[in-house]
Amino acid sequence: MRFVRVMCSGRVDLEFLLRAFSNGQDGVFVGGCRLNECNYVTQGNYDALGNVLLCKRILRYVGLNPNRIQIRFLSASEGNYLADCINAFVREVQGLGPLGSSEGLPVERMRLRIEGIRKLVPYLRLVERERMRIHPKTEEAYLRFYESEEFERLFQELVSGKAAISQILLALKEKARSTGELAGALDLSPSDIARTMNMASRFGFVRYDTNDNRYALA
Repeated sequence: MRFVRVMCSGRVDLEFLLRAFSNGQDGVFVGGCRLNECNYVTQGNYDALGNVLLCKRILRYVGLNPNRIQIRFLSASEGNYLADCINAFVREVQGLGPLGSSEGLPVERMRLRIEGIRKLVPYLRLVERERMRIHPKTEEAYLRFYESEEFERLFQELVSGKAAISQILLALKEKARSTGELAGALDLSPSDIARTMNMASRFGFVRYDTNDNRYALA
C-alpha cells in the first residue's frame, strides 16, 4: 500500500481521491488534525471531511464500496492511534478485495465511470462552494447533511446527468460506438443513452454516423 503525505488535510482535493481509485488503488485513507484544532486556523480538515463524504457518494454511484475511503482525525502525539487506524483500515480493505472485481464491476466500466466524474471535478468544486456549504462547522452537521434527502436530491440534480454525458464522451473518444455498445460499456439503458445523446448532440458534442450507425465525437 502506498502513502502520500501532504502538509494539511485541507489540501486533499477531490481530484486526488478520485485519481487514486482511477489508478487502481483498493482504498484511500485520509488523516487530519482533530476537528476544531486546525494548525492553520483555516479549518481545512472540515473541507477534507466534506470531500471524503462526497467521494463516498461518488463511489456508490460508480458501483464501488464506499468503505474503500476513510478519514480519521487525530493529534500529532497520537502515533499509536494512527498506526491502529491504518492497520484496521488495511484489514478492512483486504477484506473487501480488489477494486472493482470484488464488486462485480468490469474494469472498463469502472474506469469510464471514475474518469467521467474526474472530468467534472472543477464543476463539483463550484457546486460544493455554492450549494453544499455547511454551517455550523461540526462533524455532526456534515454527517447529517451528506446523509440527508437534500444532499441526495442535489447529487441527482447536479451530478448524475452530467456524469453520464462525461462518461459517454470519454467512451466515444476511444472509438465510435452504437447505442447498444454504449449501453453495455456504461451499464445504462438504451433509452438513457438515447436521451443523453440527444442532449449532447444539441450542444454539438457528438454526431451520428448514418453509414456506420454509430455515434462519434463531433
